[in-house]
Amino acid sequence: MLEDPTTAAPWPAAYPSGYAVVDVETTGLARDDRIISAAVYRLDARGEVEDHWYTLVNPERDPGPVWIHGLTSDALEGAPLFPEIAEEFSARLDGRVLVAHNAVFDWQMIAREYARAALTPPVRQRLCTIALSKELALPLPNHKLESLAAHFGVVQQRAHDALDDARVLAEAFRPSLRAAAKDSMRLPLHECRPLTEWSAPPSPGIGRQYSPQTNWRPARKLAPSPYPNPGRYEEGRPLRQGMRVAFSGDTSTERELLEDRAVEAGLHVATSLSRLTSLLVTNDPDSGTSKVVKAKSFGTPIVDEAAFGQLLRDVAPAATGG
Repeated sequence: MLEDPTTAAPWPAAYPSGYAVVDVETTGLARDDRIISAAVYRLDARGEVEDHWYTLVNPERDPGPVWIHGLTSDALEGAPLFPEIAEEFSARLDGRVLVAHNAVFDWQMIAREYARAALTPPVRQRLCTIALSKELALPLPNHKLESLAAHFGVVQQRAHDALDDARVLAEAFRPSLRAAAKDSMRLPLHECRPLTEWSAPPSPGIGRQYSPQTNWRPARKLAPSPYPNPGRYEEGRPLRQGMRVAFSGDTSTERELLEDRAVEAGLHVATSLSRLTSLLVTNDPDSGTSKVVKAKSFGTPIVDEAAFGQLLRDVAPAATGG
């Protein structure tokens, strides 16, 4: 343990040596959506701000929900393309843990932009402040950034502005990090695996639609949940850490993102369905897939993607005690 001069308390020697608090605003949530602005606050090992950086990014397409992020086509027209800011972005991420609120989303958007540019981002680990707040058992009404900010008395000036959101998160992360260090708590760090290639979606024919497709890495093996399986999900009650969740069929949010969010919440993502499965997530419960058929025969609860997304917002901690 090292001594923290700012708090006169021991500091875990195994903690990272620096952090990059990141926020990106995007044209949407799909695989082919683009980053339109990015901000990075670099913090030292104890969460003190070293510097910050912000840029607009020309997405080479419509800006998406302007009513949310406020960035119009006119505002983005003269902005640099992502390959033009990638080197500066990399310099600010290099050697640091990427910190974000719902870090899976920010990481996936960043990884796709780097893959499009045939580049590799220099970050190897991420930390989600939602997961950290759950580990700290903070008394939050929900896991929105505004609730985390309010808990630590941080004033949010411009929600959905990448620079202000990154500032707010940096200020809220500092006391969270120190609370974790005080108890020598293991930080919820996750590996950042960059995409190895990218293929743009094909242009649809007249009168036809398509689902965006990407070339991803080979199938990955997800880490099992460290918590025991508490059993099946019960309607009207929250999910609990350790529950086994399986997915079937197409989802509007990419499968990797859903799986990573589940893992970060403390759930176990199962590749097959058995009598031990706590919940099946599918948007087509009337399909004849093997997972749906087995779920119905076993009496396994089934919810759609939207309901699962709501449940992920407030996953109950694993049961303790004998």
